Amino acid sequence: MKFTKIATPEQLNDKKWILVDAEGKVFGRLITEIATILRGKNKPYYTPHLDCGDYVVVINASKVVFKGQDKINNKTYHKHTGYFGSVTSEKMTELLEKNPEKLFKLATRGMLPKTKLGHKMLKKLKVYAGENHPHTAQIAK
Repeated sequence: MKFTKIATPEQLNDKKWILVDAEGKVFGRLITEIATILRGKNKPYYTPHLDCGDYVVVINASKVVFKGQDKINNKTYHKHTGYFGSVTSEKMTELLEKNPEKLFKLATRGMLPKTKLGHKMLKKLKVYAGENHPHTAQIAK
């Protein structure tokens, strides 16, 4: 009889920091890789109800490439506060220029579980528009 392997506490506490350079990479494919790392699906001891993922630091977020038929100009993100007539919309181009960190977090959040566990996983994503980031121990050499 085979049993399902469950991650041990030692494996869960062994979190790595992964540095991802987004310059010249396709946005959608990059987001799926990031979501996979945050969930921990790239590890052999992946357990769905536990946080097995690693930390991800994304640099050069404003230099990401979009593929598709004019997707960057047509896609809009909507936000509603709950009051009547309070829907605000932002185009993807505006969001990429003003706040690429928010764009990456919104896209990644859609690929993570919609639970407390998913919120905990999203906190492990650090996104920076340029090359500089404060995580000095994670600087690539």
